[in-house]
Amino acid sequence: MPAWVCPNCRRQFGRVNQSHECAPAMTVEEYFSTGPAHERPIFKTVLSHLETIGPVHVEPVSVGIFLKRVRTFAELRPKDRWVALSFPLRRPEDFDDALRGWLSEAYLDSPG
Repeated sequence: MPAWVCPNCRRQFGRVNQSHECAPAMTVEEYFSTGPAHERPIFKTVLSHLETIGPVHVEPVSVGIFLKRVRTFAELRPKDRWVALSFPLRRPEDFDDALRGWLSEAYLDSPG
């Protein structure tokens, strides 16, 4: 359950009076009607995994898709040929071997 729903844009937030760019969220269909074709299959794959864990609030906005429970726990941001997935690291220990491996792979796959 969100702590607060903005009365102007109707977006859901985990904190009352959360600072944000007040723009209404889009429907998933509206969002994908303008985005790159490679984004939807990635979104479906990520969402289908998350839904095996529990309910997820999907909030498409102009810059990407926010994935929420009460607060945003991950974001999908489209790039020209790929989708960036980001999520919070709260302490150094959260940067574990799996994340190190993914970051190393992203680094090695990027143009040098």
